[in-house]
Amino acid sequence: MAKAHANEHDYHLVEPSPWPIVGGISAFVTALGLIIWMQSMGDGEGLFGFSGPWIFAIGVTSVAATMFVWWRDVINEAEHQGHHKPVVQLHLRYGMILFIASEVMFFVVWFWGFFDAALFPDEAVQVARTEFTGGQWPPKGVETFDPWDIPLVNTLILLTSGTTVTWAHHALLKDDRRGLILGLVCTIILGVMFTALQVYEYAQASFPFSGSIYGATFYMATGFHGAHVIIGTIFLTVILFRSLAGHFTSKQHFGFEAAAWYWHFVDVVWLFLFAAIYVWGAGTPAVH
Repeated sequence: MAKAHANEHDYHLVEPSPWPIVGGISAFVTALGLIIWMQSMGDGEGLFGFSGPWIFAIGVTSVAATMFVWWRDVINEAEHQGHHKPVVQLHLRYGMILFIASEVMFFVVWFWGFFDAALFPDEAVQVARTEFTGGQWPPKGVETFDPWDIPLVNTLILLTSGTTVTWAHHALLKDDRRGLILGLVCTIILGVMFTALQVYEYAQASFPFSGSIYGATFYMATGFHGAHVIIGTIFLTVILFRSLAGHFTSKQHFGFEAAAWYWHFVDVVWLFLFAAIYVWGAGTPAVH
């Protein structure tokens, strides 16, 4: 029954779906709510009696619901309708590669901002910057983190998690279901550990986000990476439950590959963050 309606050709002609337009509207509502929220700083009339935070919450909830039902349909197409033939899987991989490429450019923005401020702290045309930095980097009065403390531990955690997710991948290719599950569980635990240590590190920070060009560039770069770690951990958790449900084979496992690629991308970005922001850009950490 699962493969009874499989296509006779290699391509998947997608049936009409409401989720693209629903997702677009939900994204628009999310952006609208965020804009109203930022404009009013949490106060004000809002729109149609709804304040910015409420509109934003409605939009985010709608986006999450759309993601759930849309991906449910894609999983159903793969697992029960037999649409994900090798050619379709290849095109899905192309799509994931392009998505990761767009994410790379997203992080280029934050690296660009950090390096621009770090390399030119006393640029003549940037009078306000010189006032904030004191003409040096890190700015005067900023106590940076010791890169060989928590940041190094988090680096080792992410490198280990890259190993465990690769273990899970090789186990899947060999139809070793136990190895797949154990590898995913270990990777998820390591992801949670990384996030917990990042939260602890932020709690110990001596510099705020606002009022400091160092704080702004540091938190935007590392904070967005932390958000990607959380997203990747959720992604892998979904893959774990799908694996427990018997999904994926050595021949068809694009969902797992997408999660593994995303996690490796998160690992690589962290290596650049660690080297550039924690080691090179931190100057001489304060000794307590």
